[in-house]
Order: sequence, then C-alpha cells, then structure tokens
Amino acid sequence: MASASARYHPALIALHWIVLGLIAVAYAAMEFRDAWPKGSDTRELLKTVHYTVGLTVFLLVFARVALRLTNAAPAVTPPLPPLMNLASWGLHVALYGFMIVMPLLGWATLSAEGDPISFLGIPLPAIAPESEDLKEVFEETHELIGKLGYALIAAHAAAALYHHYLRKDDTLRRMLPW
Repeated sequence: MASASARYHPALIALHWIVLGLIAVAYAAMEFRDAWPKGSDTRELLKTVHYTVGLTVFLLVFARVALRLTNAAPAVTPPLPPLMNLASWGLHVALYGFMIVMPLLGWATLSAEGDPISFLGIPLPAIAPESEDLKEVFEETHELIGKLGYALIAAHAAAALYHHYLRKDDTLRRMLPW
C-alpha cells in the first residue's frame, strides 16, 4: 500500500469518488427517466435529481481544483514516460472541462427554455436568453458531450487499470480510498 506522502490529499480522494458517484447518478437519472411518461411525478423527480446533481458536481469541481492547486500530486512510481504524462494531463483537463461545461450547458438549456432554475431550493438566475433556437443548440451540445463523457470516463478507468495491472505502477493506489 502507498505511504501517505505517495497518495493524494484525503480530501481530494474523497471528492474524486464522491464526484464519480454523483456523475453516475446524473447519468442514471437521465437514462431511466424515459421509463416513465412525460409529466409523470417520477420522471419530473428524475429530472430534478439530474439538475441538482449536475449543479453539485459543478460546485465540487471548483473545490477539487482549489485543493489540487494547493496540494501537489504525488509522483508516480516508477515515473511515467513524457508522452504518457502528457496523455494523462490531457485526459484530466478533458474530464475537468466535462465537469464544468456539462452543468453550464444544462443550466443554459433550462434558461433558454424559460424554465425556472433552482439549486436546493435557491432560485438561480438565467444564464441565457429565452430562445427556442438557443435551447436546441444547448440541448444538443449537452447530449453530445454527455455521450463523449462516457468515453472520457471509460478511458480514465481503463488507464487506471492499465497502470495498476499492466504497468504495475502506483497510479491507482494513490487515489484509492483505502
């Protein structure tokens, strides 16, 4: 097991796994909502869960960035080749971008629809003008990036498993909660 100095800060580890769980809930809420008819209480609840969880991820990503900027990443042992380091950095930038852009696109979609937006009962301002055309653009972009998100998450998980089982370095152990 990796020593404390060879692991990420405990708060970063916790946020990593909490955000993963929240993203899974956001995806599940949207995937399962179609099992209920439009306007049904269950479908509306799943949409509310999706919006609330998405905005929670949006807030938590800034906590993650702040922690990450104030706590250096532990070195990978054995060290990564430069190209692998660059690929890792690129994938992480894409994942952070995903966690910021997706909630903003969802919020912009609701704004363009003219729907009231609230987070845990707190009303939020619209971030886009009401417009059917804008709503369509935001919604389609949100859905496209959502599909790309599956690939990003799969690539991140596959990379962690590659490092652990094939490369046999401590990349995965640095982020495990135990």
